[in-house]
Amino acid sequence: MSATDAEPSGWQRLAPLIDLVTPMAMRVAATFALADELRDGPLRADELARRVGANDEALERMMRHLVTHGVFVEPERGVFGTNSLAALLDSDHPSGMRENLDLSGFGGQMDLVFTELMHTVLTGEPAWQTMFGAPFWEHVTESPTLNASFDRVMSSGSEYVSDDVASFEWSRARHIVDVGGGTGRLIAALLRQHPGMTATLIDLPATVERGRMFLHDQGVADRVRYVAQSFFEPLPGEGDVYVLNSILHDWNDEHAVEILRRCADAAGREGRVVIIENDTAARAEHAEMDLRMLVLCGGRERTIAEFEQCAHAAGLAMVATRSTPLGQIGIELCAQGEHGGR
Repeated sequence: MSATDAEPSGWQRLAPLIDLVTPMAMRVAATFALADELRDGPLRADELARRVGANDEALERMMRHLVTHGVFVEPERGVFGTNSLAALLDSDHPSGMRENLDLSGFGGQMDLVFTELMHTVLTGEPAWQTMFGAPFWEHVTESPTLNASFDRVMSSGSEYVSDDVASFEWSRARHIVDVGGGTGRLIAALLRQHPGMTATLIDLPATVERGRMFLHDQGVADRVRYVAQSFFEPLPGEGDVYVLNSILHDWNDEHAVEILRRCADAAGREGRVVIIENDTAARAEHAEMDLRMLVLCGGRERTIAEFEQCAHAAGLAMVATRSTPLGQIGIELCAQGEHGGR
């Protein structure tokens, strides 16, 4: 048997699963915005380090490691430039990857919390408080910088806005209430498509203010009412469709039922509640998100049957489901006993 025919070693077989060096190097590169600095062409490592306030030798070693993995290029010794993969880390790239990886923002901190995964596996409790000293939502909402970063991360990926739109037949709605709607990207997409539609954006105060500015820039602000409150409080009753877009997976079953009950109370006998979440039957990667939600905030991914159980406990019944191109599911709910609809 030749060396090339030998069975791979245990290290070779596990290496793709255990590497922490490259993922952390990618996040450090994103945090320093190295791709931004290299937009105008390659730079020597010492100049690049000077610009970002790093140690030149350490930065050169890290960059060389990333080059071996196809991220950045080294056209001559100690000189580094961008390539197609490195361009994904540019702040201006529409993918929003830099925001998601920046260790000083929500995306990076969401990944760092996994260094405390042992705590979650031992206790069944979220690791966020162990890592950062406060529960997830308290920590995020009380830090203006982190709160703004959270909103940006949640708003990245324009392809998902289009996918959200595919989850329901919105032409049936007159007034949408986006519960926990962030900065209003779904509202903006829907109002552009449906000129006669109006909407209410509900979220916490700082997020609603960012939403007000975003929707003004989108030219639809005059068709939106802004409500700064928690979705655990009674919701305004003006809507005929109440949307929970990637909200319920942040919460355990008890809290998910409470949120759904608030929506049910506001929607009344005639309204609809629409859940947009990952379709766990269609996406094998839901296991990662399921673990992520537990480690961060005690939430979970759910099957359609599990959403139906929560809905039933909140006084709602399932009317229909709709799968989207990117593997989400739209679940339409109405008050129990109202299956005939409008």
